[in-house]
Amino acid sequence: MRVRQMTGEALPAYADGIRRVYADAFSAPPWNEDPSAAALYVKRMNTDALRPGFTAALALEHGAGSPPSGPRGTGARAEVAGFATAWTTPAEFPTDRSYGHVRRALGPERVSRWLCGALEVDELAVSPAARGAGLGAALLTAVTESAPDGRCWLLTSLHAEATLRFYRRAGWCRVPVPVPGRAGLTVLVGPGHPAAAALAHR
Repeated sequence: MRVRQMTGEALPAYADGIRRVYADAFSAPPWNEDPSAAALYVKRMNTDALRPGFTAALALEHGAGSPPSGPRGTGARAEVAGFATAWTTPAEFPTDRSYGHVRRALGPERVSRWLCGALEVDELAVSPAARGAGLGAALLTAVTESAPDGRCWLLTSLHAEATLRFYRRAGWCRVPVPVPGRAGLTVLVGPGHPAAAALAHR
């Protein structure tokens, strides 16, 4: 396997593989998403690719450098084993999805100082069959290595114990403030984030 950074324009060629990995990763507890959510995610990803600072990475079968099938089926087949996407959180913090809950949890001052202008990791998933080979860490590095001043963050579920352990091993720190709402979400900041040092000692 190898991890490749991707532009938004290149992602549609890998849509089927991304859809499959999403469904495999998020249909299990604690996410329990319906398989149809994977198709909705791929559709949303095309819009997300237009966001400022959008970046993506794919974990592909070793030696696969071309899209899933070449012209008239002659190209090498590239199997997607994992993916990650991220973008820059706008200066005017959004209010849709779970952003409103995050703002209420952290307060406008910390949201502005910690999250606005930072790189936000939206999704990271690895096929269950490909786990344990370091692909998750490689994907995370690929989409966050250009984070401005090391400022990157994400949301995940407090119920996703394996996910939380993964991010802790990668040096990410949880902001110990409950995010309101039924989803049981929590904010994590990356190891290079200016707030990480103080959070690590709590």
